[in-house]
Amino acid sequence: MTTKTISKIGQVFQALQAENKMAYMPFITAGDPDLSGTERLINTLAKAGADLIELGFPYSDPIADGPVIQASYSRALDQKLTVHEIFSTLQKLDHESLPPVVAMVSYAIIFRCGVEKFVEQAARAGISGFIVPDLPVSEAEGLQPVMHKAGLDLIQLLAPTTTHERTVNIVENSTGFIYCIAVAGTTGVRENVAEELIVQLRWIKTQTQTPLAVGFGIGKPEHVDPLRDVADGVIVGSALVKYLQRVADKELTFDEALKQIAEFTQQMSDAAHQTS
Repeated sequence: MTTKTISKIGQVFQALQAENKMAYMPFITAGDPDLSGTERLINTLAKAGADLIELGFPYSDPIADGPVIQASYSRALDQKLTVHEIFSTLQKLDHESLPPVVAMVSYAIIFRCGVEKFVEQAARAGISGFIVPDLPVSEAEGLQPVMHKAGLDLIQLLAPTTTHERTVNIVENSTGFIYCIAVAGTTGVRENVAEELIVQLRWIKTQTQTPLAVGFGIGKPEHVDPLRDVADGVIVGSALVKYLQRVADKELTFDEALKQIAEFTQQMSDAAHQTS
């Protein structure tokens, strides 16, 4: 009998689920404010309690990202950042002591580099999985087997407007976890978690054992509790990237922002790790 290998991402969710805890996954943009800052940010997030880290590959035409993350991408692109430089920075990190890094990357970037080459470089750089927002599950047949061979997870996005039929197809083809979008529209902090989302998550739970992580609009510890029994993780982007916007606006030094990011991450991590 063949034993199915559990990915690094899968191992994180499995360990947290065993303790009745949720995963906390912050998002940052590679190269904002610069690549040495990205290195420091990743280490800071890990020490402050992040269970996974989502790393955005800056792209000039981002999909579904709100103004905060779009501005972050623009700041990184203004430095003429290259994919090779991002991978080189990641290779310097001690991934054995870090949570899994998940790349949020446009398929246009992957295609331009070459699918096999990009996946190989990503694996060598310590990336554990991809979220590819502009690649529908129906068109992922070229990428999925290459990633599977490299031992990387291909995480699918699931919107509130997704039909039940399409949801079934998505959950069958997502590995690592499923990225459940909390609200229709772009990223950005909202006041409350919608009841419609809770209903949708409950139904998805009946269709799959793959962990569900909720992003878009999650930005404070109070957002976590309503999701505790229906999701396995929370993803926070804009609320964290705002600290780096303040660095760009010269309201904070980078060291001051790092300290505030660490405090915010600890609060979000504590909320996610609180047992019900």
